[in-house]
Amino acid sequence: MMNGPARKELTALARWVILLGVALVVVGNLWHGVTATTIARLWVNIVERPTGPMKLRFVLQPLMAALVAIRDARADARSGRSPYLATVLSNGAERAGRLREGANATARILLLALIMDGIYQAIVLDRFYPNEAVIIALVLAFVPYILIRGLSLRVLRALMSGTRVSLPYDDENEGHLHGEFNGGRGEPVRSQGDGGQSFCLDPHAPQR
Repeated sequence: MMNGPARKELTALARWVILLGVALVVVGNLWHGVTATTIARLWVNIVERPTGPMKLRFVLQPLMAALVAIRDARADARSGRSPYLATVLSNGAERAGRLREGANATARILLLALIMDGIYQAIVLDRFYPNEAVIIALVLAFVPYILIRGLSLRVLRALMSGTRVSLPYDDENEGHLHGEFNGGRGEPVRSQGDGGQSFCLDPHAPQR
């Protein structure tokens, strides 16, 4: 079971995934080097992945990350925390803790992405490029998480705060009246029409 956003220490799985990612990057640089040719090959191989075999993962894995991000955004909204990405970018005191939260939340998805890309490379490329596997895992799992968690929090707060929406109301005898509805509390709001008569959206409320 994945831990909620309140947990600040890395889980064992998250630590192993991070160590695996660092090891893959180091091995990839030592094995294939960092040259213009390897960078060009990396770019071509990554661009071709969404149209090749196992392309469904480009939908499923970001969707998994989005679901986890929305879950954590709901916890952020309940506890009054700041948006995730904004905090990571601008708050040095909380940056490390929030990044650990993200690593804990996406560890399983990152590991799945690494394994799936390794299988893809064995089938299609007939070789293993560790750096490519790490990049794909981050793009499919961690990047969607950090973007969607902050965006979801803003949407949830907007829904929780509520908005007042003006609605037109026409009546042959009363002229053009306007009513308002408080979407945040679900309460009808009275408004004066052109003839000074009050209009209420609640059909059960008395008219004045």
